[in-house]
Amino acid sequence: MKILSVSDTVMQQMENAAHLRRRYHDVDLILSSGDLPAYYLEFLTSVLNVPLFYVRGNHDENYRMNPPGGEDLHGRVLTYKGLTFAGLEGSMRYNNGLIQYSESEMLLKVIGMGKRLLPRRWRFGYGADILVTHSPARGIHDQDDLTHTGFKAFLRFMDWYRPRYMVHGHVHTFDRRTTVETTYRETCIMNINPVTLFEVEPLTARKA
Repeated sequence: MKILSVSDTVMQQMENAAHLRRRYHDVDLILSSGDLPAYYLEFLTSVLNVPLFYVRGNHDENYRMNPPGGEDLHGRVLTYKGLTFAGLEGSMRYNNGLIQYSESEMLLKVIGMGKRLLPRRWRFGYGADILVTHSPARGIHDQDDLTHTGFKAFLRFMDWYRPRYMVHGHVHTFDRRTTVETTYRETCIMNINPVTLFEVEPLTARKA
């Protein structure tokens, strides 16, 4: 499956329908890791005519009144074309924003997904093909300030459920020296901000 992932930054060329059709005509799915206006995501999906799966970023409070068309992955596990997706929204709590979480709050959400993910982990060796988040994991692609500190809970998610991939945004990648791909245990972690195209194929079932 070819996946177009976006987050955080509205790119002028991505608002050009001719460019989208020429560059991304064969994508199967759009993933958003948050902090993007609904109109932008709706334009991408309408031009490319593919589904959208997303999580909200810490700045996406307006989604409550005007959500983008698509599937909100937060706290959910969805399967599409043989791939299983899980999602967790938001950032570390740094003020009173609605889409921010303490470490303990996020850990409870991770634990709550175990009922759906652990049976898959035991059966196939991985609980989900792709974990979609806004924030990074602690110590992997995050930064020192509280706003951009990653969640330790995401490390536990990977320890327990072993997703094949984790994709996140939140941390900008304008500096070409920024590390955007890291392996943690069996998970390939990618900072997809602002636009990343990648392919993932379903795996043959295997025992853990």
